[in-house]
Parts: sequence; structure tokens; C-alpha cells
Amino acid sequence: MLFWILAAVMTAAVLLLIVPPLLRQAGSASGPDVPGRDDFDREVYRDQLDELERDRARGLINDAQAGAARAEIARRMLATAEKRDGADGAKAAPAGAGHRSARLLAVLLALLVPVGALAVYGTMGRPGLPAQPLASRNLEQERGGPPKSVLAAIEKLKAQLAETPNDLQGWTILGQAYVKMGRNADAADALRHAVALNGDDPELQGLFGETLVSAGDGMVPEEAARAFDAVLAKDPKDARARFFAALARFQAGDKQEALDRWRALMTDSPADAPWVPVLRDQIREAAVALNLDPAAVTPQPLPAERKDAAPAGPMAQGDGQGTGQGSGQSQDEMIRGMVDGLAARLASDPSDIDGWLKLARSYGVLGETGKALEAAGKARDRAPDRADVQVVYANAVLQGQPRSETPKPFPAEATTALQQALKADPDNRDALWLLGLNAMIAGQRQEAVAHWDRLITQFKPDEPEYGLLKGRLDALKAGG
Repeated sequence: MLFWILAAVMTAAVLLLIVPPLLRQAGSASGPDVPGRDDFDREVYRDQLDELERDRARGLINDAQAGAARAEIARRMLATAEKRDGADGAKAAPAGAGHRSARLLAVLLALLVPVGALAVYGTMGRPGLPAQPLASRNLEQERGGPPKSVLAAIEKLKAQLAETPNDLQGWTILGQAYVKMGRNADAADALRHAVALNGDDPELQGLFGETLVSAGDGMVPEEAARAFDAVLAKDPKDARARFFAALARFQAGDKQEALDRWRALMTDSPADAPWVPVLRDQIREAAVALNLDPAAVTPQPLPAERKDAAPAGPMAQGDGQGTGQGSGQSQDEMIRGMVDGLAARLASDPSDIDGWLKLARSYGVLGETGKALEAAGKARDRAPDRADVQVVYANAVLQGQPRSETPKPFPAEATTALQQALKADPDNRDALWLLGLNAMIAGQRQEAVAHWDRLITQFKPDEPEYGLLKGRLDALKAGG
């Protein structure tokens, strides 16, 4: 009943806004004459005649000029008088017609507005639909955000990480989830924890650096520059790190260094690489800033690796400010383009062990754990005596394991690979950390302490890794 009362009040309010002006217009149409445009024009002409006489008296114009101007003004005044006289006989009839039309329109609106509203509501309305309180609505999903189930899973993961802050995989997954949601600042915070736990992973460092750039609206902060330099120390050919390391130099004012780096990257890039269009734009921008001819300093890329590859990549969808940044989807497409190109190259040259390792890490970032394990297996088959190969293989195995409420010991396949890594390199940080973590989960505290005691000696007391390890070791030694 309340709905119908409110509807009636709203309809009446609308009619009060529409009908009275129409009735006033009808009344004014039959009332006394209102001065029209012609009357106003004649008043203007009279003022002009007075002004003309004043100008002649001051000597601003001579008698001949005054006479000509006076004649022209008089002609205009006569024209307005004739127009009015000719229209006087025709005014009465339209006035009466306008009066009747306005009243008729007011009556029709007063009838049609409520009747039409009832007809539309009767056809399309749903009076039996229950109210939906704001608290019960999924506002994030209505705005295009992630479902409540995803948000709940993230909160659950955050709570788990608060209890186990040394969970490398958990921080990595949380960072990747935030990247997907476009929450780059939160993603950078999560990945910062992951990098502190495993700073030797170039793929993780690269993702961390790119996320920092996204969070900074295209600016490369010092922390991101260090991350990209760390990637290049491991893999000098990493295209993403080379691009952003050069961008950091450009933004710092070293435009020549940035240009040299971008030109070198262009000569090493296939023509169908997704970053080539933006790379070409950056070279042009640096050349213009250095007063150079862009066409003369832009090198040609390598021949295309794949005939079916699109020439334009996701970096070409950036913000036009030379950042190469787009949405989370653009970042994924950029990684995808680089991964596909690497996979195609390895198919023709499977002897590249480092290439297989990079491919395994890249598939891990994309969440394709099966392909990551397959690529790591290719590297392991070709170089079983390399510690880094065994570590990457173990990580690929762990990534493919389903997450559970309670951490479980590692699969035997992963622990075997980590033990082989330690045989090849007794001081391998990743193997020591993961084997210690596995021992702690399995309740083998002495073994965990043994691994982590060896590991902590490799860090300085002011490094974040030292603090994390010391806290965990103190807890283990105290029986925690």
C-alpha cells in the first residue's frame, strides 16, 4: 500500500511541474499585448538618432554623414512599423487558438501521465519482488570485481601467511592474485615478501619489478630498478628486464644510456615479438630527446620466429607515456608472448638448458603447472648434475600440489630433487631452505635446524633473510 501512495504522490508532483506553466501560457495568450521585438528595435533606433545628433554636435561626423546615417535609421524604423501594421490583423486568431491548444494539452497530460505510468508498470513491473537489502548484495561482483569466493580465498591465504610468513609459494600466489585484480600496490607488497624469501629467482624478481612499475603509474622506482638488474645478472638476455632497466635510465635523465640499451634489445628481438612496437616508440622518444633522427638510430629486429604471430603486442596498448604498462590482462599477454616465443625456440633447439629453466619458471607464473613440470623435466633430463636444475624441478613439482588447510610434507619426487641439488652444491640456498621447511612440516626439528643453520651463515645480520631465518631457528630450538 505504501508503494501506491508514494507512486501517486510522485505522479502528482510531476503533473504540478508540467500543467501550471501550460495554463499560465494559455492565460497570457489572451491577455494584454506584450512588447515585441519590433518595439524594442524602434527604441534602439531612437537611441541611435540621439547618439547621431550628439556625434554631429561634437564634430565627430559632418552634416553629410549625419544626414546619410539619419536616412538609413529612418528607413529601418519605417520597415518595423510596416511589419507591425501588417501583422496586427493576424494576431487575434492565433492567440485564441494558442489558448485552446495549451488548455487541451494540460488536460491530456493530466490524464495520460498516470494512466501511462500504470500501463507500463502493469506490463514490466514486479510488485511481488522482495526487497534486496544493501548488505545482502554482492556489490563487488555487480561492479565487475572478483566474486566473493575469490575474496574469501584471498583473505584465507592472508591469514595463513600471517601464521607461516616464510611460505614462498603462498606469497607468490597472493601477489599473482592481486595482479589479476589490478591491485598493484598490494601485489607489490606480497611479491616483496616472496623476493625476500627467494631473491635468486629471476622470474620472480622480474614480476616484482614490473608490478612496482604498474603500482607507480609507469615510473620505475629504485626498488624495481634493482629487481631488473638482479634479473639481468642472472639472465642478460631477459627482454622484460632489459626494457624496464633502460626505462629506469631514461626516467633518471640518462637518455643516451637508455637509447643504447633499447637499440641493443631491438637488434636481439624477433620482429613478431610483442614488445617490438613499444620498443620502437621508446627509441623514437629517446632519439627526439637527444636531437637525433629516429629513423637513422632505430635498428631492424631479427626475422620473425612465427608466421602466425601478430606484429602488435600487448605493450603497444600502454598509456602512451613510454611505460609499456597496461591492465593486468596486458601484462599476462606480454608474458604469454614471451613464453610462446621461447617455447618455439626451444622446440628447434632443445639443448638450451637455461632456456628450459626460464620456460618452466614462466609457465609457473602463468599458473600452468603441468607445462612448468614438463619444461623442468626437459632441463633435468639434459643436466641432472646441475643444482639449479634440480631446484627448479622440485619447485615445479610443489607448484602442482593442491593447497590444503594444513601444510603437508613434500612429495618424494621433490625432496629427491632437492637432495640431489645439495649433492651438486652443498651451499645451495634454495635447497637448504626448502629441505629445512619440509623437515619442519614433518616434525623433524633437528633436521630443519641443521639445514637452516647452514643457510643462515650465508646472510649478513642486516639482510631481511637473516631476520626471517633467525626467528624461525629460535622458535625451533626453543621447541616451537
